[in-house]
Amino acid sequence: MRIGNDNADEFEINVVSLIDVLLTLLMFFVLTTTFVQQGHMKVSLPQASDKASVPSNNTLILVIDKQGHFFVANNRVLGDDEATLKRAIVAVAGSDRDRPVLLRADGMTPHQAVVTAMDALGQLGFTHLSIATAPPTGAPSS
Repeated sequence: MRIGNDNADEFEINVVSLIDVLLTLLMFFVLTTTFVQQGHMKVSLPQASDKASVPSNNTLILVIDKQGHFFVANNRVLGDDEATLKRAIVAVAGSDRDRPVLLRADGMTPHQAVVTAMDALGQLGFTHLSIATAPPTGAPSS
């Protein structure tokens, strides 16, 4: 025996159109928020001197060749990993962390090799790092 009304319709709400509108609004806000953040971003670019500076006798010179091999004070570092590079830097620099460092990397050096060298120097506590550059071709030399 069944108790209740057989003719009673079940109450249901159709939310498909509501979901479509909410997703459209969400996409609109995500896209416009991204553009607004980029438009208001202020960046202060670093400035560099246009005259060449001559490294002092105390400067530690770290060279990276085209293949990504490291040279510390004109001595080839046997191994291209960060731990080996740090040992070679400590062997040359000792405990002098205030010593200026000049990083000379070939223009075709893999970016990872430069980042590895900078990371090793930072972990060892070196704070005076200069990156050697060449003037653009065709620029007048002083």
